[in-house]
Amino acid sequence: MGLVPCCLFISILISTTGSAEASIHEYDRDPFREVGNAYLLSGGSEGVVASRTTTPLSDNEIRSPMRDGRSYIRFDNITFWRSKEAAEQHSEMEHSTGLIQIIIFEATDRDNIGGSAYGGQRSICCTPDLAKLEGCKQGEVIRTPSATNNNWPIVLNVQFNGNYLSTHMDSKVVYITKTGMYNLFFISCDPKLKGLTMSGKTLWKNPDGYLPGRMAPLMKFYVIMSLAYALLSLIWFSQYMRFWKDILQLQHCITVVIALGLFEMTLWYFEYAHFNNTGIRPIGITSWVVTVGALRRTLSRLLILCVSMGYGVVRPTLGGLTTKVLLLGVTYFLASELLNITEYVGTINDVAGRARSKRSSVKLDIYRKFSNALAVTVIASVAWIGYEVYFKATDPFNERWQGAWMITAFWDILAYALLCVYMLSLGTITELSTVCREFYVAIGGTSLYEMGEESDDEAQSLCRGSPKGDISLVKQDRKEKNLDSDDVFHSEDEMEEDKRE
Repeated sequence: MGLVPCCLFISILISTTGSAEASIHEYDRDPFREVGNAYLLSGGSEGVVASRTTTPLSDNEIRSPMRDGRSYIRFDNITFWRSKEAAEQHSEMEHSTGLIQIIIFEATDRDNIGGSAYGGQRSICCTPDLAKLEGCKQGEVIRTPSATNNNWPIVLNVQFNGNYLSTHMDSKVVYITKTGMYNLFFISCDPKLKGLTMSGKTLWKNPDGYLPGRMAPLMKFYVIMSLAYALLSLIWFSQYMRFWKDILQLQHCITVVIALGLFEMTLWYFEYAHFNNTGIRPIGITSWVVTVGALRRTLSRLLILCVSMGYGVVRPTLGGLTTKVLLLGVTYFLASELLNITEYVGTINDVAGRARSKRSSVKLDIYRKFSNALAVTVIASVAWIGYEVYFKATDPFNERWQGAWMITAFWDILAYALLCVYMLSLGTITELSTVCREFYVAIGGTSLYEMGEESDDEAQSLCRGSPKGDISLVKQDRKEKNLDSDDVFHSEDEMEEDKRE
């Protein structure tokens, strides 16, 4: 019961921090901070795709349709507040008593903002020396026109008047005609405006909605993943219902993982769709999708751990290890992924040796497929982590944002692929049902609980238990009778080997 509250708490925490990643950026008396010789406030950074239409919004058109092909940054209800001390330094009749500049630039033009005199420290605002060297206007942001468009970077000016404490910026729309990573800063070079704050919001829109450009491909990706999980569910559940009486405990777990995977991918799509329409991540949906994802990953790893320890392969129960496995699942969110991988790989060799010693050719072949798939997954994960570190280390300004969605998508694809291979490695329900029937025929209908201790335990673990094939995670006592059944099980192994040959 402790797993659900833990998942819920972590999901709410993640969704709360992630809610700031919105295409509608809101500011509530956010303070400017001092950087060099300037006071600045970051207004956001988004990947924006170029507009598909050059027709601007009409004056009476407050909001454009969501998928109108326009890309822009819109300023709504922007208000700047200065300190009372700064306002009292001016009279009521004065004009232009404080300048705030709004800078919008693409990441590739970041060096076009600011300058340095004689190769010294770089300054954002124009100093007397820089005014002589570069011809900039003292007290304003240094701006060098872009090599591709002289109108960029964009600079918008807002002035304080008289001794008023606040000034309001008129609504303004800046259209994006080139795909890129855009940055927005509010900057003041006036030392008298120390303690400046700002309120309002900015809307960052792409041609098809408010979803940030780096996240937009994921919306289509989750549609594809939802369809893939739906197809997988259809195939699996049809076999699941058809051979209901022969279902194994591990296959119940696979069913839950598939259902959670389908639910998670569907929730991710609706979360992105809501984000695209409103510009703000929904806390409720995000909390649910993170919780479902955490449960799916935890169950998947517990399933891998149980099979790695031999459950359903060479041992019918986990016995006294059940509590430890459950505790490991609860603490998964705090445990290191490397520790889990090490534990899985470390247990595979031991279990495989036991399977060979018991001459379980069928299950050894199944287990070999599983271990190979897990090894490939580990190698792919380590390689991808290395690529992800390289990708982020060599792109500090997010200039390759259009391919960033693949970082997230890879892990979902890998989990889906491992689930498919895992299903195949355990064998289909049809094959397991056939093995069980042949096993019962071979022993002449003798009860499994009447078989000797030296009998083929792994074959029993496949077919033992109630008519529904239930295998308990709790250690059970078995009756032991000295019946010589080795020949029966050995002949069964030979029969299975002949079938494969």
